[in-house]
Amino acid sequence: MRDLTNYALFAEVVAHGSISGAARALKMPKSTLSRRLSDLEADLGVRLLNRTTRRLNLTDVGREVLVHCQTLVDAAQAAEHVTQMVQERPRGKVRISAPYAISQNILVQIMPEFMGQFPDVAIDLVMTNKPVNLVEDHIDIALRVRDRIDDSSLIARRIIPSPQALYAHPEFVMKRGIPHHPTDLVTWPALSLHYSSGRYQWSLSSGQGEQMVISYQPRLITDDMAMLKAAAMAQQGIVALPTYLCRTEVAEGSLVRVLPGWSMPAGILHLVYPHRRGLLPAVRSLVDFLVARMPEAAGAVGIRSQDDD
Repeated sequence: MRDLTNYALFAEVVAHGSISGAARALKMPKSTLSRRLSDLEADLGVRLLNRTTRRLNLTDVGREVLVHCQTLVDAAQAAEHVTQMVQERPRGKVRISAPYAISQNILVQIMPEFMGQFPDVAIDLVMTNKPVNLVEDHIDIALRVRDRIDDSSLIARRIIPSPQALYAHPEFVMKRGIPHHPTDLVTWPALSLHYSSGRYQWSLSSGQGEQMVISYQPRLITDDMAMLKAAAMAQQGIVALPTYLCRTEVAEGSLVRVLPGWSMPAGILHLVYPHRRGLLPAVRSLVDFLVARMPEAAGAVGIRSQDDD
């Protein structure tokens, strides 16, 4: 019977967009992967990929072959699901992606507990604030803070709202004058998370129903919320942050909430995973655990349904 491994490797290369990317994901030498692709093309007697120094392009026949290769990969995964579903104890590796703040404030409380309950499950935790493609990056579960999840290929479980607000050092505020309206902030130095859209805006709503969108140009852009908070505490600018990250600093007086009469849209912590016929027991056990335990852990650091600052 023909070895089907090269077909799966071809699908991985296309999914990652390069031989180098697929080799890193598969943890195999680039030269070996390149040779296996050449062997597949030789066996089939056709060219599947046009290789350039910058990217790979599928040939017409390569596109048709890819459809069947993906079917083979899906069938192999389905077979793996069947064999693992009959096992009583969850086992194997689960790869989970989460933002830094969620990992460092919530998962740190509960992940050791999960590992104690399921000793045969290995956790590969990827901490990143950048969007990940669950399929291409081989992520089983992702935690995302969004107002909604629009990707129909994903199952999204709402965990808890995460309110945010504007914060600054009290002396920073006094030097510029206490603001009474969002338009008072247009000249203030700002700090911000990185947004791929390149649009930096604060959306604010008053208790009387007035809504404002204030555009700003940040003098510090980073994916690290701890860095943003430290810069705000050093009087370098005003920043929008989740309220739970600033409760201690507000209580100690090193940060104050700016425009407390105005609210910002709350992000919602979601747990997402790909649509599948059936989750592996290890993945299912972690999904169920996180859904059950994360609200309590979030409450322990001050993430609540209502912003009561």
